[in-house]
Amino acid sequence: MLLAVSAGIHLDLYLTGYRSIPTIGWLFLLQVIVGFVLAAAVLASRSRLAAVAGAGFVLSTLGGYLLSVWIGLFGFKEVRTTAGIAAGLIEVAAFAALALAAVAPGPVRQASGSGGPAAAMLARVQAAVPMVIAAVGAVSTLALVLLGAAVASAGGPPAPAAGGASAGATLKTATIGGVTVLTNADGLTLYWFAPDTPTASKSTGSCAAYWPPVTGKPAAGPGVTGRFGTIKRPDGAVQVTYDGHPLYTYVGDSGPGQARGSPSTLNTPIPRPCVPPPNAPR
Repeated sequence: MLLAVSAGIHLDLYLTGYRSIPTIGWLFLLQVIVGFVLAAAVLASRSRLAAVAGAGFVLSTLGGYLLSVWIGLFGFKEVRTTAGIAAGLIEVAAFAALALAAVAPGPVRQASGSGGPAAAMLARVQAAVPMVIAAVGAVSTLALVLLGAAVASAGGPPAPAAGGASAGATLKTATIGGVTVLTNADGLTLYWFAPDTPTASKSTGSCAAYWPPVTGKPAAGPGVTGRFGTIKRPDGAVQVTYDGHPLYTYVGDSGPGQARGSPSTLNTPIPRPCVPPPNAPR
């Protein structure tokens, strides 16, 4: 069931970073729950009402994605990723399948007699089916066109945040919400990811698209006294570590002084801002 597949993609995205985004995280969780519930309802009941609800739901989900790509939602602007494109295509296909299931004619029961209101109503419904099917096709085509336009206009995942000393980059510290955090040379907050180990990054694929790894060989700026290191990522890139934590930036932070990737600061386990050790100057 395409509806369940869409919910599954959103569940994966929620678990790999979206749950840390204010408002968006809760919306993703809601999408996952409602998506699975509607998928179960469609399969169990085979009712037209459930199919209509499912079609409307996936269309609204696609609409939310398009808005987040074009203008942003709740301060978050989507980037172009394989997961997003796949989810969009699946949602278009799910809408078409569910909408057609809702209007498909059921078993025709022979009406008693040669006429009457029941027969007239049945005739009108059957006559309208081709028009409704054409409308579903038109909406599906329009959705595909809008999805293609959104994907074409969306920015791709940002390049890994460079930390090369050759480029004059240094790691610094900044205070955000009363907490001193580590930043890159541009003042963007750096994060670490709880599932990582000192020798391996677990952030790959769509996760890495939203949490670009810091690569290169950084220089320590004033107040940065932690232990630097590097690891090799699955794609061969060299990622910077700080006190055993591989470092990342976050696409939702558009400038210095922001830590949108961790609304609860140190209480959010995945991911969280990288905090200098206690002996670092405050």
